[in-house]
Amino acid sequence: MKINALFILVLLLGTAACKNDNVMSKIDPNAQDVPVVTEDQLNPEANIGPAPSLEVKAPAVTNGQYPVMQFESSAHDFGKINAGDKVSYDFKFTNTGTGDLVIANAVGSCGCTVPEYPKEPVAPGKSGVMKVTFNSAGKSGMQQKTVTITTNTKAQKEQLTIKAAITPQSGVLGH
Repeated sequence: MKINALFILVLLLGTAACKNDNVMSKIDPNAQDVPVVTEDQLNPEANIGPAPSLEVKAPAVTNGQYPVMQFESSAHDFGKINAGDKVSYDFKFTNTGTGDLVIANAVGSCGCTVPEYPKEPVAPGKSGVMKVTFNSAGKSGMQQKTVTITTNTKAQKEQLTIKAAITPQSGVLGH
């Protein structure tokens, strides 16, 4: 009985939603097209236009002297880990360039991959560590994640890769 009442209610709502008012009668024949606004015409005070860029820019290089971020390895395989494990790896690097290395930002490809990086400049010839922590909660199977680093190197972007084969917990089905 409840199913019949629900069916009738859905049918009535569907009929009301499909009511066809004469759409053409609602168009104003005197209406004009809205002009296209170019980016240089945008009012910065108004809440219109493209969203501001959230991308972090690489710091400027001084005196044309570029640092070089040389990693011992730019990829790490954690191998087999259990679902729910938090694992970390220290990516060691050396500034083999001629200018101070500044890391402006480092971002994981998802919220499960969190990098930690030096906030102070790394002088030429000096070394540093980028610690990357991967949280496998809610993950299963083969996973590969990246960390994108914004720097003042010539390329301005560096990338690290981690991967792991995640074994589901006992009694829990993987997705």
